[in-house]
Amino acid sequence: MTEPGGSRGGASRGSGVSRGSGVSRGSGVSRGSGASRGSGVSRGSGGSGTGTPGGVTPGVAPGVAPGVAPGVAPGVALVTGAARGIGAATVAALTADGWRVLAVDRCVGDPALPYPLGTRAELDRVAAGAGPGVIAVEADTRDPDALAAAVVRAEHEWGGLDAAVAVAGVIAGGAPAWEVPAEQERAVLDVDLGGVLNLARVAVPALLRRPEPRHGRFLAVASAAATRGLPMLAAYCAAKAGVAGFVRALAVELRGTGITANAVSPGSTATPILDESARLYGLPSAASFAAQQPLDRLLEPREVAAVLAFLAGDGASGMTGSVVPVDGGLAL
Repeated sequence: MTEPGGSRGGASRGSGVSRGSGVSRGSGVSRGSGASRGSGVSRGSGGSGTGTPGGVTPGVAPGVAPGVAPGVAPGVALVTGAARGIGAATVAALTADGWRVLAVDRCVGDPALPYPLGTRAELDRVAAGAGPGVIAVEADTRDPDALAAAVVRAEHEWGGLDAAVAVAGVIAGGAPAWEVPAEQERAVLDVDLGGVLNLARVAVPALLRRPEPRHGRFLAVASAAATRGLPMLAAYCAAKAGVAGFVRALAVELRGTGITANAVSPGSTATPILDESARLYGLPSAASFAAQQPLDRLLEPREVAAVLAFLAGDGASGMTGSVVPVDGGLAL
């Protein structure tokens, strides 16, 4: 989701990476069990409505927030990696625009990764903070069946799905590619790329189940790492490049359906993934990455989420196959 940015000099292990290594993503994936109705689920404060199947007019959400632009009103979205970071900020941004959101996260650590992932308590706080219109669900993005159950939950509660936003991600590395433990490399590829493909596999058919004219959105978070060679983060770079390529191909495959596919490419963003990136590079803190961005500061998750919310809305109706930099100028 973002690139782990290091200092320009040395690519040696544990100290200063090459320019641009800013990574950051919402919490790691989503837990396999608990996506089915009645288990592992909580609602935002005040509940989130209990619409019956087919009871929601496509693209029309009751209680749309004041100030929403005229056109196609926001509807129902599913966001992965929702417990923290960019995922949590995306839930907040979408609900502020009137969307109803199924907030999905794994909510459990991964023994292959040496840092903590998002928790159930964090996911519940996100749902409560976003207010009515949010349901929190545990599901692992590596488990297509769990994601499929989450999609069914959204359709059951609100009558359909209008946007799927793949934010879940993890990071590992800190050594040359051939020395990174296989289980860590697999976790990065399976979550950061495989999780996006899995979400598309179960969410695109749901988007297509909306009657024409459709206004569906499939969105994903790539990274500035998709186009940069970051030493000691080879698997992360490969996964993010894969996300960008997948979104472009998906956009072409969705031609004429009324559904668009786009991605954002964040720079160094203040999230737990960037904190872990700093540790991998032996830097004192994530703040060390700020100097490589012309903005001369780290991005905030809400700044990336604001672009995702725009891409989900009617204002982005003319965009598909785009990978939008939200990188503070890192790629310049």
